[in-house]
Amino acid sequence: MTYLPNLTDARIRPARPADDETLALIDRVTWSPLHAVMPRPQPPYSSFFDERHHPEEYLVAEVDGRVAGYIRLGRPTELAVNAHVRQIQGLAVSDEARGRGVGRALVRAAVEEARRLGARRITLRVLGHNTLARGLYESEGFVVEGVLPEEFLLDGSYVDDVFMGRSLLRAPSAVTS
Repeated sequence: MTYLPNLTDARIRPARPADDETLALIDRVTWSPLHAVMPRPQPPYSSFFDERHHPEEYLVAEVDGRVAGYIRLGRPTELAVNAHVRQIQGLAVSDEARGRGVGRALVRAAVEEARRLGARRITLRVLGHNTLARGLYESEGFVVEGVLPEEFLLDGSYVDDVFMGRSLLRAPSAVTS
């Protein structure tokens, strides 16, 4: 468990199967075309964890003893030739915890977890119009490595898919505390 006093009162820990219902609720409540390419979740709701999404791939933020968000850290492919790369494949923070540094704490924890797992790089994909998320990632040392123009049609507008990444071999100079 990590404690990050400089950012927030959040405690970051590995997800547990018992977090399923809470994380599913956070996912539903925070759904937005700003960051989601899948349709809005509709009842009956499925489990958060399933055969493709296992608890061990997630870190959870707790604020005041309550789950306030998560980040998913997975492998971009199952190929052995890129086993040295980890990818952020989801990040959500509850509305009541936003603006308290929870997202930043989760990103930093994912970077450290990727290092612990022996990764040399960490990557992610973010929608071009999600300027808040892009700003967060850039401030944590991620750089744009590619753009798929107009990759998604969301709410009647074409949106770019932005690929970002960073090395884990050294701390980037753009990162500030």
